Amino acid sequence: MSRAIPAAIATLATGLLLAAAAVVAQAQSVEAPRAGALTGVLKRIKEAGVVRIGYREGAVPFAFAGADGPPHGYSIDICDAIVEDISEAVGAVALRVEYRRVTPADRVEQVADGRIDLECGATTGTAGRRERVAFSPLIFVAGTRLLVKRGSGIRSEGNLPGRRVAVARGRRNEAAMRIFASKPGRPFDLQVADDFAQALAMLASGGVDAVAADDVLIAAS
Repeated sequence: MSRAIPAAIATLATGLLLAAAAVVAQAQSVEAPRAGALTGVLKRIKEAGVVRIGYREGAVPFAFAGADGPPHGYSIDICDAIVEDISEAVGAVALRVEYRRVTPADRVEQVADGRIDLECGATTGTAGRRERVAFSPLIFVAGTRLLVKRGSGIRSEGNLPGRRVAVARGRRNEAAMRIFASKPGRPFDLQVADDFAQALAMLASGGVDAVAADDVLIAAS
């Protein structure tokens, strides 16, 4: 059995829906632009009739692979509503949704280089990321917490020195834990997993003593 414990190991992370700037800015307009005025992402979407949505397979409850094919989740529902707005913005054109898998390590790059139009997951809007992509309005707020096995003896961040802690690669939790581990007198072994599912597997197998992740992801695990 595992349990989540409070841990003041990071400031609150602002979770946002990652989106291509032209899509959010234009699709939320009160009036749809004239067909000839469409540029950038909206122009491509209208011409192709396709919206490419990036999703993570195991980011419950935000986005996760469905047994029947298409992904499901809170962020997916929001993206579905955005697609309806995009359809109106490009002239009430029927649009097909194409889902593409992303990871915490490549989600920003896939939006920045145009492989996807929207990333529907749980992505923190940092200053560095905002230099490359745009974000929707806030959709949730989360903080970094720890998941440990019952009986581990870990009750707070003060019990971490000398322990092994796993984080998912590319998430803000990794940066927060690196800062925390560098503090004098508080060293611990930080191990980076490819994704949250792998971090959970490392905890289950005894490879690490704790997993650091967003509280909402831990609650849904």
